[in-house]
Amino acid sequence: MIEKPLILVTNDDGISAPGIRSLISVMNEIGEVVVVAPNSPQSAMGHAITINSTLECDKITVDNGPQTEYSCSGTPADCVKLGINEILDRKPDLCVSGINHGSNSSINVVYSGTMSAAIEASIEGVPSIGFSLLDYSWKANFEIFRDYVKKITITALKNKIPSGNSLNVNFPKLSKKEIKGIKICRQARAFWIEKFDKRINPQGKKYYWLTGDFINDDNSQDTDEWALENGYISIVPIKFDMTDHKNIKKLEEWKF
Repeated sequence: MIEKPLILVTNDDGISAPGIRSLISVMNEIGEVVVVAPNSPQSAMGHAITINSTLECDKITVDNGPQTEYSCSGTPADCVKLGINEILDRKPDLCVSGINHGSNSSINVVYSGTMSAAIEASIEGVPSIGFSLLDYSWKANFEIFRDYVKKITITALKNKIPSGNSLNVNFPKLSKKEIKGIKICRQARAFWIEKFDKRINPQGKKYYWLTGDFINDDNSQDTDEWALENGYISIVPIKFDMTDHKNIKKLEEWKF
């Protein structure tokens, strides 16, 4: 009998979010599933970890699926650390994060709790995939992408994600018939122009809401933004090594 792969599932929208419930359902068709996810939304937490307060992690039952689930008071990165180092009795074969309610393409990967969880897994030596859908609605239709999630996961398990890498997968907000396929891409050079909506509360104290405009100045057709805008699912391989290797020699010439 072939042993099923052990799959750690997490997210940043919280353990009850429709996106992770859909992802758990698909992973149950592939392997043995253990879920360690935040007990409340942790979107845009980036790679934050909890060091100045305690963490709680309780075994819970959300539905009738065969998976084992733990609800954690920490961040997505905390969930992965706890899952790998405390809860599981062996290193998982794969960690999947998501499915996120909203885009994690381009620069958004830097702020994303979803992708930080996947990156944390890769730091811990576990292959990982982050899944996101370009639909922020709590009622987003994740079922459209079940077959793609399953295909991408099985293909990644079969071919083995390179050490230190994670796959950043984004689904466009389209019907199944409108999806043209999958594109392997690079991260677009895009950015946010931040704006702050300043308001006054009833006590006369100022407070701010962060808003902004997303600017994509990268017109190349090999980027995740181009793929998503043109009806494709984007897959970008990312890694936690942020060294700009090309500029090491240049900095050496500065003669510090």
